Amino acid sequence: MDYLSQVVNAAKRGNAIPPEPQWNKWLHRNMSENHCPECLKLHECWFAKEKTPKWPHHEYCHCILENIPYVNVMYNASADCHYSKFDPYLFDPEVFYKHGKSKMLESWGYSITDSSWLQAEIQKQGLAKYIQGDYQLGVLNKYGQRISIRVEIPNRKDGQTVSFITGWMVHPNGQITLNTPYGGK
Repeated sequence: MDYLSQVVNAAKRGNAIPPEPQWNKWLHRNMSENHCPECLKLHECWFAKEKTPKWPHHEYCHCILENIPYVNVMYNASADCHYSKFDPYLFDPEVFYKHGKSKMLESWGYSITDSSWLQAEIQKQGLAKYIQGDYQLGVLNKYGQRISIRVEIPNRKDGQTVSFITGWMVHPNGQITLNTPYGGK
């Protein structure tokens, strides 16, 4: 349940309002001639306090973590999910990528004509879960910090729900971009 729903439910029941989620902004400080490429990629990225990359990141790290109000996260975070991640990549009509992910989606009742719906749904769920801090830290390297977010879609063939991992990259000011629409079960 997201934070606003928790607040509304608490108010309806006359319970105490739950504490506001805590978020950090990573700030790289330019205090030497040598700069860690990983720290540079983390500069101004937002993370839920309990899911922030290891800080300090290395022995001579000059970075700091700044608390940011959760309201900033709720209203300013964004998710970007390019259509090309679905058509042609995920459904791969030309069999260029040879990853076989289209067979799995087809077994759930989806086809290339569902690419726009899948794009919108994964983007919506990815953003909502990022804002809730419902993600797992992945690889951090010179390209940036990856996170994994679990999404759910209906299995159109049996009426059940299918859950799988999506892969994202964290960017400054609460922006995340989809790296892969299917990163595993």
